[in-house]
Amino acid sequence: MQPSSFLRGAGYLLTGLQLIFTPGMRLFVAMPLLLGTLLYASGTWYALSHILAFSAWLNSYLPSWLSWMEWILVPLFFGSVGMLLITTLGTVANLIGAPFNALLAQKIEIHLTGSFGNAKTDQPLGLWENIFPPLRSEIGKILYYIVRAIPLLILFVIPMINIAAPFVWIIFTSWMNAFQYTDFPMSNHQMYDKEILARLREKRLLSLGFGAATLLMTMIPVVNFLAMPAAVAGATAMWVREWRE
Repeated sequence: MQPSSFLRGAGYLLTGLQLIFTPGMRLFVAMPLLLGTLLYASGTWYALSHILAFSAWLNSYLPSWLSWMEWILVPLFFGSVGMLLITTLGTVANLIGAPFNALLAQKIEIHLTGSFGNAKTDQPLGLWENIFPPLRSEIGKILYYIVRAIPLLILFVIPMINIAAPFVWIIFTSWMNAFQYTDFPMSNHQMYDKEILARLREKRLLSLGFGAATLLMTMIPVVNFLAMPAAVAGATAMWVREWRE
């Protein structure tokens, strides 16, 4: 594994950002963009109102001689809740937008290669295939996420270890982003959970680079509204250039 693979993976998100503005893609970008905007805006507003309340409570709860800990605990809490919120909202947005994202991945692949072949039929997917397999994949990803997220969340409440917990969570979230978005182009070719994860492990640094770039984009206000369609398009470009052949 070469460090340059990480940067190459991150570069695919920028490729995706360019692709979604390609003529003919706007219709397939509009619905995921609208869903992402509504979810991130409402989720951010809700989280901020509660985080500010927590900060006020913490300030009143800590004795004066421990007031210096607020500078450590509040940023740690902000960062942890922020990453958890981003991951949760991204999962919900992808669950709702799965059929649209599958269509976007299909159109991006046709744009990049001039063709789209289904492993069995060598034809573009029909309506049934565009709706139900993506939803099944999303449920599988949610289960994969829950089984691993719960033990990681426990790290946040273990003294001393909780200092490293946000960094572990960043790595996990980056991996989940790679899994989340490469699923769309790969499941279009009837590749699902185990096979997708096997492909990602073949190029682990590449996958983490793409996932980390996606995580960073979701944390930038306003720009994060474009994160979901850009990540779908970028993951499709990564599929075409790294695995499809």
